[in-house]
Amino acid sequence: MLRTALRNVLAHKARLVMTALAVMLGVAFVSGTLVFGDTVASAFRAASTVSLKDVAVSVQAEYVPGAEDGGETPTTVLDSRLVDRVRDLPGVTAVRPSVNGSATLARKDGEPLNADSSWQNLAADYVIGTDGKDARHPLVSGRAPAAKSELALDTTTAEKAGYRIGDTVRFATTGPALTKKLVGIVRTEDPRVTAGGTLVLFDTRTAQGLFLSPGRFNEISVAAAPGTDQHALTERVRALLPKEGATATSGAELAAEQARQTAENTEALTKMLLVFAGIALFVGVFIIANTFTMLIAQRGREIALMRAVGASRRQVVRSVLVEAGLLGLGASAAGFVLGLGIAAGLRPLLNSAGAGLPDGPLVVAPTALLGSLTVGVLVTVLAAWLPSRKAAKIAPVEALSSIEASAPAGMRVRNALGALLTGAGVAVMLYVSTLDNGAETNLLLAMFGSFLTLAGTIVLAPLLSRPLVFLAGGVTTRFFGVSGKLAQENALRNPRRTAATASALMIGLTLITGLTVAGHSVDRAMSRAAVQGLTADYRVANSAYLSLDPKLADKIADVPGVAGATPLASAGLTVDGEYALISGLDPKQLGTVADIDFTSGSAAALGPGRIAVSETYAGRAGLRTGDIVKGRFDLDSGKPARLKQLTVVGVYAENPVVAGVVGDLGDVLPYAMDGGYDSVLVKAEPGRAAGLDREIRSALGDSPLLKVQSREQITREESGEIDVMLDMMYGLLGMAVVIAILGVINTLAMSVYERTREIGMLRAIGLDRTGIRRMVRLESVVISLFGAVLGIGTGVFLAWTGGSLTASGLPDYTTTVPWPRLALFLALAVLIGILASIWPAGRAARLNMLRAISSQ
Repeated sequence: MLRTALRNVLAHKARLVMTALAVMLGVAFVSGTLVFGDTVASAFRAASTVSLKDVAVSVQAEYVPGAEDGGETPTTVLDSRLVDRVRDLPGVTAVRPSVNGSATLARKDGEPLNADSSWQNLAADYVIGTDGKDARHPLVSGRAPAAKSELALDTTTAEKAGYRIGDTVRFATTGPALTKKLVGIVRTEDPRVTAGGTLVLFDTRTAQGLFLSPGRFNEISVAAAPGTDQHALTERVRALLPKEGATATSGAELAAEQARQTAENTEALTKMLLVFAGIALFVGVFIIANTFTMLIAQRGREIALMRAVGASRRQVVRSVLVEAGLLGLGASAAGFVLGLGIAAGLRPLLNSAGAGLPDGPLVVAPTALLGSLTVGVLVTVLAAWLPSRKAAKIAPVEALSSIEASAPAGMRVRNALGALLTGAGVAVMLYVSTLDNGAETNLLLAMFGSFLTLAGTIVLAPLLSRPLVFLAGGVTTRFFGVSGKLAQENALRNPRRTAATASALMIGLTLITGLTVAGHSVDRAMSRAAVQGLTADYRVANSAYLSLDPKLADKIADVPGVAGATPLASAGLTVDGEYALISGLDPKQLGTVADIDFTSGSAAALGPGRIAVSETYAGRAGLRTGDIVKGRFDLDSGKPARLKQLTVVGVYAENPVVAGVVGDLGDVLPYAMDGGYDSVLVKAEPGRAAGLDREIRSALGDSPLLKVQSREQITREESGEIDVMLDMMYGLLGMAVVIAILGVINTLAMSVYERTREIGMLRAIGLDRTGIRRMVRLESVVISLFGAVLGIGTGVFLAWTGGSLTASGLPDYTTTVPWPRLALFLALAVLIGILASIWPAGRAARLNMLRAISSQ
């Protein structure tokens, strides 16, 4: 039986090639994901090793509320005297004090570089060691920065920004733009930089002036002599530190913590990618099962002969499963090799979406190889199990007495099971549609309901194929005559086969459609929320989420064409134990930049000591217009909380322009972060809005940190992340669609082989080669459209019922169907059908008429 299985694999190479491709692509996704996970983990560990090289103890300044890094700034307790004291400790061989911060560059053409990823825009000092070099930043060209007017860049940053040695570089740290001369280009292994960030280096004194103060440092790295006890050395270093403001950690502890973070960072990403790999394999199951079902139907006489000469049912099953195992093993091996290419391409793909993954060589672990081969073989064998059972049930006399395949068995049980699963899934999803928050239990319930609905649709697909294919066939018959009618009859001949072929495409389009509808709806809701109630023409803010200098508002107001510049500041406010952000502004200018709907009271009553509250906050705190309350101001300003008597003069509907409470700018500004503004809303004079952003930026020193955005730009910024995510999901789900296309090709090719005699008869009675090609092509299009209609319909339903779970986080969410994109999906289904039919249709048209008629 083993020899028989080997012979069958070799004898049906052409008929199995598409199945092998499906297995190969599915396994490629699995192997690529496993190798990618190992590669990224290794790259993180390598980057950590470089950063911790020769570090026995790391002393770091603690962060306290301040202006930098989202409201926190490092303490200045690490000074030169402490560095000298640490250097004198026994066992210490070297000490590396360093300064770090953040700097956003402008490209050579003037546009900001990486303005939306400020956490990756690194700045540090070039630390010169005993050999006159910085081991962490080796020079590639030029020299190290040595004066206040000089800086160095890493190779990638210099290339992206378009700078060369000798150029003047413009950048900003927290305020106005600065310029310095580029004197050196270095190489760095910092993963934040290699994954798309930037790096600027200054001499130590200049860096201290920019980010700390003279003689102060952010970090002190201590190297120890071989054999030194790191724990004991760490305790000696801690004894030198002040009671507050700094921490000392051993190199071993840092390595362990970074290893833990690496595992967390890679685990979630790998799991997400494996989900898409599972989808690809699930789609492949339909192709494998379909292929073996058709092969067994075509080999009925052969199997009957085997049974007649003494083969048992168990041996027949084993023969089919061995054949599937051999196919799965060969395809899995090829898939593993292809997966290496996928693993190499995933990192740049994800980094383009802002993942921030470090560079590193591919890591091919034995577990990835064994896991990929095991998954591929198991999936193939399991998919072939049911067809093998069907083969074993063939009675020798029954098979030998008939040339044609027997008619498909009844589907009452299948239809009943499909109706039950679909009904249960629809009921669960309709219940989910009544929920209004995305709690974990609700998400799990939605996933369960989606699975039931999709599974039920797959089981019911043979029943659904009859009316849908009949309708599609009516169109093909009307426009293509006999070829269209034959295509309809061929698609209806075996509903199980048609359904299995279409289901592979249906699964991919269900997921793609669901993501498209949900993503489009979220996109529209976020776009509406971004500018809802905003009547200003521009918003000026800091791209690094730092506060704006109050003087900037006066500079903006003096720009020709600006009718008004309204600054906004925010602080924390607690009333009766209920916390909310309060937006401070000039009440007289509120109406010019925002359209706020007051349900009681009015904006005209706002002023010192008088506030308005949103409906949501009013409900939580039990407030009404006219109430007099004690409010406590407290946020990241570093100042102690202060109680103030406040009068509620109005209640307004939720508005994204302002926070949950609105008050007078004079009351809020002293407790705003760093005493600065969050943003400035700009209203242009009539007819002067176009191009005003360039004049505003110029008036503010053209700092790369400043974002001057129009309403359209604000909307694009809010929707940009959704578009990137959808593009990435399309790419990942595209593998499932490719596998589905292979399934259509495989089914048509095998169907042509199965109908060889019939095609010969059609040629004999007058149907020419063009008609044969058209018949096979239309059959492919009908099957593809059937899968597309089921997939698009199911995807829209799941997106509609699951959309309510976003209501709590996005109140403006409503399901919006992107009809043009769904029409594009249908058009793509037609194109898929046409492309998938090229080879089978050509093969059918080339059949020799007499040989086809005489075939058995």
